[in-house]
Amino acid sequence: MLNTFQQANHAALPEADAAELSRQEFVKSLKHYVQQGILPGLGPIYRTRAAERFQKETGRAPADRHDIRKAMVPDAYFQHYASVNRISQELLWDSVIDSIDREGEGLIARAEQAAASNKGELRIGEGFEVPRYVSALDIHCMPGGYAGRPGQDDLRLGALYDRGVFLYAMGYTGPDNDDMGRSVCLYIKAKLEGFQPRRILDLGCTVGHSTLPYKELFPDAEVWGVDVGGPQVRYGHARAGAMGLDVNFAQMNAEKVDFPDGHFDLVVSHILLHETSGKAMPQIFRECHRLLAPGGYMIHADLPPFDLMDPFTQFILDNETYYNNEPFWGAMRELDQVKLAKDAGFPADSIRFDTAPMAVMMFAQAEAAGYSLDAADAVAVREFTAGEFAPGGGWEVLIAQKQA
Repeated sequence: MLNTFQQANHAALPEADAAELSRQEFVKSLKHYVQQGILPGLGPIYRTRAAERFQKETGRAPADRHDIRKAMVPDAYFQHYASVNRISQELLWDSVIDSIDREGEGLIARAEQAAASNKGELRIGEGFEVPRYVSALDIHCMPGGYAGRPGQDDLRLGALYDRGVFLYAMGYTGPDNDDMGRSVCLYIKAKLEGFQPRRILDLGCTVGHSTLPYKELFPDAEVWGVDVGGPQVRYGHARAGAMGLDVNFAQMNAEKVDFPDGHFDLVVSHILLHETSGKAMPQIFRECHRLLAPGGYMIHADLPPFDLMDPFTQFILDNETYYNNEPFWGAMRELDQVKLAKDAGFPADSIRFDTAPMAVMMFAQAEAAGYSLDAADAVAVREFTAGEFAPGGGWEVLIAQKQA
């Protein structure tokens, strides 16, 4: 079903006029059609002709996602899917840029006013060096990339991300774009009973979509969001102020965070790991261990590793690697994250994968059933269905606890 609700407005968000909003809604609907109308046809195409063609050409059946890709890429139906999907992504950013350009200084003034109401700290690193694995390309085809060009500190790039990612998710991250953080918070309250973190760190926070729920659900905690993108954390600080929350933001690299040992009780990330390199990930895990107080938790939320799914599903998800400027999307899922956590110092018996159900789906199901939802209900898990924004309607979470 098409998600028809709108993104919740706040002072720092670009305000689209009627024509701009129409184009943005078209893009959201187009992306939904790609996922629900075109993508499900890939399975029958693969089974009825692509796999057979591969067998005839090679003398064997496709063995893994790489073989499946070789079988599918020459097929006209797959080419149609890939091209429309890429076009929809480029149109997404173009439709938002129109609003930002038209508002100009007015948008910046509103955001700066909102930032003044956030009592949380803002740190921007002078001469900060953005890692090349982030700066070398426009991730998700976003013009300028997440971090912008060297020396760029314009929070309009954060505004582009804020509106753009809502359209990319087709609204399934909820009106406040915060479903992933909210889902993990509900999971913590349901599964880590009695855990009350005093200090929380969100790594790779971009504009703080997933950061703010931690302040909402753990209001007494000191919450920090850090990211390599200066424009993103500047905008995130303003966005938090616009939404009435005092949250701290800083431009920092998750590989080396400028906080003392044992400073945090909870270190989290939300779709960070697939944006980092194979060299960076082990260091990020070690940094999480260093930053945690004894008994503290590390939780990374992302899509599941490839060894938890069949080869065709791997192929479907790996299309982001090839067609959406996500070079580490597939590579991250082949890394042994449990081993990385062990090597970082986390006890083996504390490390596990689990699923945090999407909060937006749980609330929708509860509303349809006519009952209220609390954290204790955050337990449902479903199987992957082609076209869903998140496999199984949930976020895969890697959890590890530092030795007490």
